Amino acid sequence: MNTNRKRFTFALACFLAVPIVSGYAAEARCLTPAEAQAVVGGGAVQRLSVIARAVGGEIVDAQLCEGGGGLVYRLAVMREGGRVDNITVDATSGRKLR
Repeated sequence: MNTNRKRFTFALACFLAVPIVSGYAAEARCLTPAEAQAVVGGGAVQRLSVIARAVGGEIVDAQLCEGGGGLVYRLAVMREGGRVDNITVDATSGRKLR
């Protein structure tokens, strides 16, 4: 796949993922960037780089939200071929929830 096509596919995936992941915010309160940085920096949850290795694919959008009695990452992950999957991951254990 040439570079321009890869860029287009990535931009399209990001464009399509934003409304999908943004819809999760209505279900649960997501942390502001400052709140998320404080929680991650304090070691209360796993860093997104650790979570990224576990989910496979490229994370194109991520939010740290309250959910299920704890904190979860709401992720849009681009798979090989440009498909985007929405995944919820327990932010403490790194276990996929859905």
